[in-house]
Parts: sequence; C-alpha cells; structure tokens
Amino acid sequence: MASAVQNWGAILSSQNLPEGEPMDAVSRWLLITRASVIPMTLFSGLIGGLLAAPDPNANWLYWSVALLGLLAAHAANNMINDYFDLESGVDTEEYIRSQYAPHPVLSGLIGKKSLLLAIAGVNLFDLGILLFFTEVRGWPVAAFALLGLFISVFYVAPPIRLKHRGLGEPGVFVVWGPLMIGGSYFVTTGSLPPWVLAASVPYALLVTCVLLGKHIDKFEADSAKGIRTLPVILGRERSLFLTQELMVAFFALVLFLVLAGTLGVWTLLVFGAIPHLLRTLRVYNRPRPEQPPSGFPIWPLWYVAWAFAVTRMAGGLFALGLFVDAFWPIHL
Repeated sequence: MASAVQNWGAILSSQNLPEGEPMDAVSRWLLITRASVIPMTLFSGLIGGLLAAPDPNANWLYWSVALLGLLAAHAANNMINDYFDLESGVDTEEYIRSQYAPHPVLSGLIGKKSLLLAIAGVNLFDLGILLFFTEVRGWPVAAFALLGLFISVFYVAPPIRLKHRGLGEPGVFVVWGPLMIGGSYFVTTGSLPPWVLAASVPYALLVTCVLLGKHIDKFEADSAKGIRTLPVILGRERSLFLTQELMVAFFALVLFLVLAGTLGVWTLLVFGAIPHLLRTLRVYNRPRPEQPPSGFPIWPLWYVAWAFAVTRMAGGLFALGLFVDAFWPIHL
C-alpha cells in the first residue's frame, strides 16, 4: 500500500508512473485524467470559498459540492482535450503530448470508446450538480457552468477550436478566475459583488502563465501543425516576455488590491514566493537547455514546469493569506 501511495504522489507531481512500478486502478485514472494539473482547480475553488468565509450567509455544504463539481469538470476537460486532439490527428506518438506523459489512448491506458464513456459519465455527474444549484441558487449558476463547458469543449473541439485561434489562453483566464472563483463564491453565498471578480484576477493570471509556458514549450510542434496558440501568433520571444510580465503582475495586483482594501493584508504572504519568481524569471531569460537536467520528469516540456512551480507556491500562499484573513481580518 505504501508503494502505491508513493506512486500516486509521483503521478500527481510529474504525471508519470515511476519506471518499473506496477500500474494499479488509481494510478491509471490519475494518468487518464491528467490529475497532476487539477490542483490548480482545487485552489480556484478554495479561493472562492475563502473569499466567501466572512459572509454570514455562506453555505459550506454548497461550497463543498461546488468544489467537487469543479474538480470533476477539470478531469472531464482533460479527457475531452485528449480525445479531440487524437481524433483530429494532433496527438500522435511523435507529438510532444505523448513524450512528456502517457497519452490515455496512445499508451493503452484506455480505449477511445471507454474514454468517451468516461467523459459522458463525469459530465452527467456535473449535470446533476448543475441542476441542483440552478434550483437552489437560480439561473446565474447555469450561466457560469454553460460558459465554462463551452470553453472546455471547444478549446480543441471543432468547429471552433479556441486553442487553434489564439483564444485558449484568454479562455483559461476566464475559467480559472471569474468562472471558478466567482462561481464558487456565488453558490456559497448567493451573491456576487464586483470585488470578488477583481479578487479572482491574480490567480487567473498565474494559471494563464502555466498554459503560456506549455505552449511556448510546444512552439515548434504547434507551428508545424498550424496550431495558432498565442505563443505561435506572438512569437517565442514576445511570449516569454509576456509570461514574465503576467507573473510579476500577479504580485503587483495583489499589492494593489490590498492597498485598495479589497484584500486583507495577510494576502501579502504571496511575496514569500518571490524567490521562486526570481529563479523562474532567470530561466525564462535563458535559452532552453539542449538536454533535460538529471531527474527532470516531463521533458521535452521546460518553461511550463517553472511557471507551475510559481503558481503552486504563490497560489498556496494566496490561499493561506485568505484563510488567515477569514479569522483575523486586517484591511487597509
């Protein structure tokens, strides 16, 4: 059992089962759903709930159900992306997707029909949650959910393919910020004041940086396939600079929101992630290495790993600051 738990931890940190380790059912589904990136959704839901904590009308059962729905939606989103990229011929054995981690179908983890059934099952689960919240909180819940579903499905699905039009990155910003954080707050409290949407922006910037880093890593492969992600449209150097600007903007925006009284002073804990930021900025200002460093798990991806490290640390400190603020609020 200890070995299995260690394997799950390895998958959650690297999206790869350690070489030579046996595959169990949990490991298989962690790989199929790309569970290593789902913590970004966990933090969006946590932030929405923590922003709602001071509200006397907060319903924590509703928040828990909403968080479960968000996690399921992200798992479905990852499976949808892998299915449609495979169907459209983007994902192949030679494409980067199959090199940094096992592709659900190409690696033999699951068949295409079974993957479709899994997608349908998870979405039916989320539909039940949507119907419940629409009944108890009203039509705005449906608006949040349907917009999120639209971006999720048509991120790579034809005929829209947001990712192929340079709209995938803005879509991720909207989903992981206003939709997830704002939506979590709304189902928890029954209201959505404008300041909550403003408070959702910093973390949305971090998640967007992760996607930008990934698309910079896939620049040549996507260019060759005609996939016009934002880095392909802007160019590699501009995209590297943009990603750095957005990382710095996270810290600047948190400081601004604290000075404006929107966020409590405890959220300034995010500045504890500055060492991570500085290391990442140095990496983004140097050429990508020709060979992976020893023990680097997701090669040929590179820049995304550094963006994810900043997002994990800064996002965690942001959530910690909101947690402390819920019990000991200090606002300017």
